[in-house]
Amino acid sequence: MSDTRKPLDLFWFIPTSGDGPYLGTQDRHRPAEFRYLREIATAVDRLGYKGVLLPTGRGCEDAWITATALATATERLRFLVALRPGVATPAFFARQAAALDRISNGRLLLNVVVGGDPAELAGDGVFLDHDTRYAQAAEFLTIWRRLLAGETVDFDGDFLKVKGGKLSFPPVQRPHPPLWFGGSSDAALDLAADQVETYLTWGEPLDQVAGKIEAAKARAAARGRTLRFGMRIHLIVRETEEEAWRVAERLIRDVSDDAIAEAQKKLADGSDSVGQKRMTALHGGRRDKLLVGPNLWAGIGLVRRGAGTALVGDPATVAARLREYQDLGIETIIASGYPHLEEAYNVAELLFPALGIGAEQAGAHELHPGEFGTVTGRPELTAVS
Repeated sequence: MSDTRKPLDLFWFIPTSGDGPYLGTQDRHRPAEFRYLREIATAVDRLGYKGVLLPTGRGCEDAWITATALATATERLRFLVALRPGVATPAFFARQAAALDRISNGRLLLNVVVGGDPAELAGDGVFLDHDTRYAQAAEFLTIWRRLLAGETVDFDGDFLKVKGGKLSFPPVQRPHPPLWFGGSSDAALDLAADQVETYLTWGEPLDQVAGKIEAAKARAAARGRTLRFGMRIHLIVRETEEEAWRVAERLIRDVSDDAIAEAQKKLADGSDSVGQKRMTALHGGRRDKLLVGPNLWAGIGLVRRGAGTALVGDPATVAARLREYQDLGIETIIASGYPHLEEAYNVAELLFPALGIGAEQAGAHELHPGEFGTVTGRPELTAVS
């Protein structure tokens, strides 16, 4: 029986904090030089990935400036760029979003990042606790969305105040470049249900992802809204299972027990992210607890915060695992692999055919009805409400 499910949308990752073939060492490390980041972006654009995620944080090159430069070097690639409420005003970010959307001809997506590391947030001048950050973010996004929609905004909230705010240069996508967002706390789920178009999860076991999706769906439905769903995960794909697992083990071969203990302590003490705690709980910092689901390996999370799991295996097996997530409602996979240039080719050449992503489909980057937003001059494309 043929598989009638539509191909997943595959995004890739731009490593703006640096790259390399191993974790836990500077051996063969590649700095985040723009020429290298551009090489990844142009390869990914040519290979047929739908978009790229640019991370954010003090250890990364600025996502907005990097995405703007990469947009001029690519043709179809969409850019999922961090929007961080609290570090600048809604009007400032509205102008930036409209400008980048115009420069990229409607290829901008926004990844709402509310926080997770209080020390880093303090360095950016944000001193709010976890739930208060989400309350502020709700006000921020309310103002931001109204400005991008062309309204003149007066707003007097608990955290933010605007009088006569307006945007002179509109975005290409209407009513605004789509908002994506990930978060596991109750406050995060409420924000997703109220404000965003696509809800993101990290690559947790199937039952945990199913629970998050159902919770997000229920909260959105209670508000008369619907959500789309995506997942952030690493991929280690090789022609055989054995080879893929050798690559996974080689990736962390230089990670010492002391490095693991130090990293896990930093994650436990330095983050108030519920999602990060869920990631850490999968393996508990133990090398003998890294297989957390079928072909789902948590070795990356031993020393890296954020997305800490990878699907490991041959193309047919990894495709089958991804289809299981798709059956839960996942439509977009934001993938990565070390190093990101070579692994972009491995995934495209090995996994795309197994997922039914062929040359014709891979190059079809036009917006589909209800997918990402309305493009000016193409009124038949409607935004997700």
